[in-house]
Amino acid sequence: MRTRNQRTDRRTDALSKERIVDAAIEILDTDGESALTFRTLAARLATGSGAIYWHVADKNELLTAAANHIVARTLGASVNDADPREGIRAIALGVFNVIDIHPWVGTQLSREPWQTAMLQIFEGIGGRLRALGVPEQAQFDAASVLLNYILGVAGQNAANARLLPREVDRSAFLASIAARWTQHDPAEYPFVHQVAAQIPNHDDQEQFLAGINLILAGIESTR
Repeated sequence: MRTRNQRTDRRTDALSKERIVDAAIEILDTDGESALTFRTLAARLATGSGAIYWHVADKNELLTAAANHIVARTLGASVNDADPREGIRAIALGVFNVIDIHPWVGTQLSREPWQTAMLQIFEGIGGRLRALGVPEQAQFDAASVLLNYILGVAGQNAANARLLPREVDRSAFLASIAARWTQHDPAEYPFVHQVAAQIPNHDDQEQFLAGINLILAGIESTR
């Protein structure tokens, strides 16, 4: 029979929302969004589900808090205010990399455009567009184009990475894609044949930043 002095294997330190969010991020990174349940989280934290509900209402709130934490940490570490253009590039590359590392962040950001993480990214971009002297009436469109490009490309890159087993050689896989492209009629797909040789060894980050530079060049032409 269990005596009053015997204890279950539960945490003795104070449970906080920060601890809960950190544990949720570990589960999301290791096993994906489907693995994140309050039962799994309670087991990870050695506590009861009720204690978690005291801090977090539901899974959606938890995902939002986790994404907010990751994005805030990323923007705080990567943004350079010395040059607005470099600031925008730093924000873009920071978000691109963080979605590559934490693919679930991209999914969460696409669900709720009003969440704090999205506002942080949008504010970071918009403030630097103002510093560049982009006309006020053009700032909303310019910031939206940049935001949509960043999230779209980052999300697609993360999705592509999830399709490949870790042991697959990226260059070899892309070379097989290029080979399939060049099997099509060159008269019907001349551009595809022209760029196919660049596919196997292209750098995703460099190509991503090239797109940011093209957008910035177009935006600055409005001044």
